[in-house]
Amino acid sequence: MSTEDVILTAGDAEVTVRPGNGCRIGSLRIGGVELLRQGERYGAFPMAPWCGRIENGRFRDGASVHQMPLNSPPHAIHGFARDAAWRTARSSRTEAVFTYDLTDPWPYPGRVTQIVELTEDALTLRLGIETYGDSFPAQAGWHPWFNRSLDGGGDPVRVDFTPAWQEERGEDHLPTGRRIDPKPGPWDDCFGMPEGVDVTLTWPGRLAVHVTSREEWVVVYDEQEAAVCVEPQTGPPNGLNTAPRLVTPIEPLETATTWTWTRL
Repeated sequence: MSTEDVILTAGDAEVTVRPGNGCRIGSLRIGGVELLRQGERYGAFPMAPWCGRIENGRFRDGASVHQMPLNSPPHAIHGFARDAAWRTARSSRTEAVFTYDLTDPWPYPGRVTQIVELTEDALTLRLGIETYGDSFPAQAGWHPWFNRSLDGGGDPVRVDFTPAWQEERGEDHLPTGRRIDPKPGPWDDCFGMPEGVDVTLTWPGRLAVHVTSREEWVVVYDEQEAAVCVEPQTGPPNGLNTAPRLVTPIEPLETATTWTWTRL
């Protein structure tokens, strides 16, 4: 197994996956145009075994309380997958499979798998979390940094979606538990889409990217000047405490997102 970059191509689409750097999608180029921000915070990384913030880095599983490192004080954020060195299990010209084993400080042994599949007009990402032992709560999702403008110029991207609700966000950046009517941006907020995540990013006159997932949660973050994030995930921020999904020996946590593009 290797941790070297993997490049997938289909038509004029090219994806670079960096398993040695959190199995991040380091680049997505359509007709030579880069869609994902480059630099320090770049590409699109998988979030596992949780998404967003855990309040004070602590979550409960039955009678046990587990403390995660506070990598975004006073909270823990985005899981360990993005900081891990993954291994390439197999790859072809258009598809690749990557894995990494959950280890300390995550208290449960298990494995995370990401499958990346490219066609001429779409990128599909799949995540799976399985346990090697006891059942445990978990979340999974993706955190892409889409360029606000393509090629450093042109009209900025427009984000279109119709959520059923917005999770009210407290001063601690965590959902309060109240669902409110969606408010206008800018956002660093979680939204509910019970029929599945369905968000369109449009760079006027250039390209439209349709982000979909069967999950009902999406975080939209557009408070930064250079990038916009649309993050499908299996639960809300702090979901290990409020809406956990259980990974069991007979039922792994599995999720997927597809980004489909159209030239305008």
